[in-house]
Amino acid sequence: MAYEFSLPGRTIIGDNALESSENLIKSFGKKAFIISGKNVTKIGTVKVLTDYLYKWGIKYEIFNDIIGEPTDVMIKSGVNAYKNTECDFCIAIGGGSPLDSGKAIAAMTKLEGSISDYMGKTMEGDFPPLVLIPTTAGTGSEATKFTVITDSKKNIKMLLKGEALLPDLAVIDSKFSMTSPRSVTAATGMDALTHAVEAYTSRKANSLTDTFALSAIKRIFEFLPLVYKDGEDKKAREEMAIAAYEAGVCINNSSVTLVHGMSRPIGANFHVAHGISNAMLITKCLSYVLDGSYERFGAIGRAINAADEKKSDKEAAEAFLEKLIQLCNICEIPTLKEYGINKEEFNKVVDKMAQDAMNSGSPSNTIRDITKEDLLTIYNRLW
Repeated sequence: MAYEFSLPGRTIIGDNALESSENLIKSFGKKAFIISGKNVTKIGTVKVLTDYLYKWGIKYEIFNDIIGEPTDVMIKSGVNAYKNTECDFCIAIGGGSPLDSGKAIAAMTKLEGSISDYMGKTMEGDFPPLVLIPTTAGTGSEATKFTVITDSKKNIKMLLKGEALLPDLAVIDSKFSMTSPRSVTAATGMDALTHAVEAYTSRKANSLTDTFALSAIKRIFEFLPLVYKDGEDKKAREEMAIAAYEAGVCINNSSVTLVHGMSRPIGANFHVAHGISNAMLITKCLSYVLDGSYERFGAIGRAINAADEKKSDKEAAEAFLEKLIQLCNICEIPTLKEYGINKEEFNKVVDKMAQDAMNSGSPSNTIRDITKEDLLTIYNRLW
């Protein structure tokens, strides 16, 4: 069966990636609309970018009103700012939130209506050129045709998609992630791992995504504990930046499954950062569907040396799960209770969360058949 495999227009990755992208960035326009967040601006990362733009003779306008995870309100305000500043292309720099916002803002400068109108539809059009520069290693947004934006009226995280959302250029230099605090390093690293494992065990997996997924999984199991222990470990930061990109390429082409489907409603209802909500769920979700494909999960177990060829697929799959639990412990991933979520409040919205998860379509990509009742069972097990 034929399948499509899509990537960003161009990718520049490694030391001095930003410096090396001068000619490409110059070709996009004369004035850049920079989308970022307050923290990335405060620690000076945005200034590194604007210093280069100044040197290259490119004017710019900074929009750094992305606070926390992006909402339809923030996107609307960004679109208005873009239109008022006469910019001709966008550069988003930061973690997943600014990058997702960059895609949404670029799209909505050309599309009619409100961004909420596009849930369940494909966003397509001739959008302004888009450059994405990640400062965390995890969301993989720099490699995907997806953006996740909260609908503030309905209180749901909308998964919006379209090939036109892929950036024209992804610039990946691990030095931008050196300042990531430990909690962010853990959350984004676990997010990347979730992407890779889900893509490998998705119904939509194919031979190309398998290659990227196993490569990302091996890197993350080896280097996430190292970078969590020492944020200044340059080699570990580089490897995690590559893994995050590989995992992003995977979900772009074979999609996420159960974990993401269930984590978005937790994020929307309890304002838990996306990477953390994935990490809280991953072991419970995967243990629930492990018997759907011992062969696939077993292959992961062998890839990370948790099991050898002598072990059966079932034993290798269980060994992978053990290793995953250890990694969550190393990264100090909290339970819902430890995070401060109230069980009564959780139970009040759990039915809606399960329905929202099913509506997102992600759980149906899981290798085992999943119903709303299954999701309710797993949500209960989190306590």
